[in-house]
Amino acid sequence: MLPAYLQTPAAAILLVGGLLACFAGYRIFRVVLGIYGFILGALLATSIVGTEHTMWTILAVIGGGLAGALVLIGAYFIGVALIGAGLGAMLANVIWASIGGEPHVLVVIALSIAGALAALALQRYVIIIATAFGGAQTVVVGAAALMGNRAAAEAAARTVYSVYPLNPLPATSMDAVAALVLGIVGALVQLFVTAKGKK
Repeated sequence: MLPAYLQTPAAAILLVGGLLACFAGYRIFRVVLGIYGFILGALLATSIVGTEHTMWTILAVIGGGLAGALVLIGAYFIGVALIGAGLGAMLANVIWASIGGEPHVLVVIALSIAGALAALALQRYVIIIATAFGGAQTVVVGAAALMGNRAAAEAAARTVYSVYPLNPLPATSMDAVAALVLGIVGALVQLFVTAKGKK
């Protein structure tokens, strides 16, 4: 978890990165991969190093963030497959959460594989939908944290395992509605404006 003094910058990065992903994710997919790679790498590094020493924390954020960005940018097609796999795993968890349980590991694996294959086959649309809705969720968390929502600020600085995709949404239905509406608007903007004509 990031220390308290880094929570506001983390929230600002989530907000800006989320807006870029939501409205221009397909056009700048490599940049989006870099931003999310940086965020995930920084959070993973700080969860390993800890936050007791300021200098080590800052070095871990920078080093882990750069490593995460390079890994995701370098793995463009793997990134597309991972997005599909992540969406498949998320779908399994959402379905089972709605019926009050957890999916069996084989169900998660099967839906992840199906998602990865579908993502590679329908690459353009998967990238647009994933970046629009992933960016929208990130915008909601970053905006709520910057507006003083304590739960969102803590979520913006948690370990890598609880940042994406659903855990940090502040626990009100309006936040979920805002993320859904913003995701739909972002997907439409990408389909008809920012990703139009880009192969």
